[in-house]
Amino acid sequence: MTPAPGPAPEPHYRILLVEDDPGDALLVTELLADTGLRYALTWHKTLGEARSELAAQAADCVLLDLHLPDASGPAGITAVQAAAPDTAVIVLTGLAESQAGPGAMAAGAQDYLVKGKVEPELLQRAVRYAVQRKQAERAAAALQAGALRAEENSRLERGLLPQPLLATGAVTATTRYIPGRERALLGGDFLDVVQTGDGLVHAVIGDASGHGPDAAALGVCLRVAWRALTLGGHRGHDLLRLLERILVAERAQPDLFATCTLLTLDLSARTATLHLAGHHEPLLTADAVTGPVEAEHGIALGIMPDLAHWPPTTFALPAHGALTLYTDGLVEGHADGTGGSGERLGAEGLLALIGQVSPADPGAHLDRVIARIRDLDADRHTDDLAVLRLDWGTA
Repeated sequence: MTPAPGPAPEPHYRILLVEDDPGDALLVTELLADTGLRYALTWHKTLGEARSELAAQAADCVLLDLHLPDASGPAGITAVQAAAPDTAVIVLTGLAESQAGPGAMAAGAQDYLVKGKVEPELLQRAVRYAVQRKQAERAAAALQAGALRAEENSRLERGLLPQPLLATGAVTATTRYIPGRERALLGGDFLDVVQTGDGLVHAVIGDASGHGPDAAALGVCLRVAWRALTLGGHRGHDLLRLLERILVAERAQPDLFATCTLLTLDLSARTATLHLAGHHEPLLTADAVTGPVEAEHGIALGIMPDLAHWPPTTFALPAHGALTLYTDGLVEGHADGTGGSGERLGAEGLLALIGQVSPADPGAHLDRVIARIRDLDADRHTDDLAVLRLDWGTA
């Protein structure tokens, strides 16, 4: 029979005493010795010394006198919190300071003790509860930060990944977006699909350089601008030139740039027109065979403002098929599973993997391909991953 688990071991506390009066410091030292706590105590006479100590080594709890040679009142609490935000603070007040303790709690301390009225049992409970209270505060702050991050992700997702504007069922759009790191904000990848009054279907996929809020904000800006300009009648090179001007005006740093693919489908003529700005060729699937579209390339937006050229490529479409547009995150991950060769998947590896995945509806097929890619990468790659697949016709 497995023996019942015993009680959890007593934590070991690192306690920092900040007290300029040697008599009071000796009293606290003797009280701590009688508490039964497991601890290591360091004593400093000034706040400056204590801050240096905290910078070198974290403490679980600071016992802080409110009247020090270099700090007095709540300012000392604020200074300790700035130096060690994860450390609990217990304020030591005098008998005549009736309001000092509650004021210290309001300033951020976890507890207060009145000198001359402290017994070992009271000091023991104060240290334990102050440390636990600080841990609870950190956990609550982490939960709040997570909630705010989720809200921000939701807002960014609506901006980066809008609902396609398709007036016909002849074309279906399937999208996938995965941030490069768990719980990370969405990055600068963006995509969109609209159909204009002339029946043409227009699509964009792009990647603003970098990660975090600056890249995401730029991606949202370019995506919204693309939709507005496309619905306003701008096409091809003219559209890319305007997007580049917007990028230059809106980017937070002068070295930010963006790659993108513009695609226009004319199903009545069974042709597609493609413009590449530093981006991968899309993949064309026809008769269960997938391969890259041979296309001319132009440089990324923002690299050479007003000097870049983006030549068009027009190609025939099969009666039924699919075009898959994707960002770097789909092909730049590792391809060796948990091994250590460092080999990258690349476009050729992606094509081979697509050929190995059994056919399915567009969404299920993308999910299987992405799941296989992530398994091979083993969470070593940190770039965002965005995919847009357009299907038309019937098999």
